[in-house]
Amino acid sequence: SRVLVDREGIRKVNRHRFEMEQLDAIVLIDAEQQLAVAYRDVRPDEFWVRGHFPGQPLFPGVLMCEASAQLCSFYITNYKIMKDLDFIGFGGMENVRFRSPVHPGDRLVLVGKALRVNRRQTIFNVQGFVGSTMVFHGDIIGVPLEKKS
Repeated sequence: SRVLVDREGIRKVNRHRFEMEQLDAIVLIDAEQQLAVAYRDVRPDEFWVRGHFPGQPLFPGVLMCEASAQLCSFYITNYKIMKDLDFIGFGGMENVRFRSPVHPGDRLVLVGKALRVNRRQTIFNVQGFVGSTMVFHGDIIGVPLEKKS
């Protein structure tokens, strides 16, 4: 699919760096539907591969959730959905379920839809797919944070 925002463009909005960068590209933004789609290519040289699990690497669910939070944060911040926002932090998760494993070599596609956006909290329903298989879903809660000077 067509890349709207590459990794360099994501870095201009999201503050994550090094091993905490969990998105490779934004491929769809639909402001009318409050929908954002991104992907993450799971690589065999990542920090978690050696230990999660030896001989049978499995992409950690917590990193799927982190990638989802980064997608939601990018959408909210880049499109100025919440005025005067420095950035949005990961406030929590609800109704998260992992349905199928994700391995190095897979492309994890993340689809996030805003359910609630107000000045104190955002909630996005996010689904993750590898091919046509839904590998996880959940609700990601975001909270506005101020940058330290």
